[in-house]
Amino acid sequence: MSPKPKVIMPTDEEDAAINRGIAADSDTYEVPAGDFAKMKRVGARGRPRLEKRKVLLSVRYDADIVEQFRATGDGWQSRMNDALRQWLDQHGGKAA
Repeated sequence: MSPKPKVIMPTDEEDAAINRGIAADSDTYEVPAGDFAKMKRVGARGRPRLEKRKVLLSVRYDADIVEQFRATGDGWQSRMNDALRQWLDQHGGKAA
């Protein structure tokens, strides 16, 4: 038997009772299909896209280095990125 919980669907009678309760609720408003089709999403969702997107990468670092960056709090990965960029700038790399 799967440890995943199973969804128990309501019977027709239970479903009808649920729908009657929804219809009786004065706070419930069902948007007509015509109005729903006219609706548009307001604004963009999520973070704004970066001009230069970052690359998802799997890298291995020494544990003590990662611990020190993590100890600096939230944003440690960005600080690690900045440290690598600074190293490239100092050593003639082409970080832009």
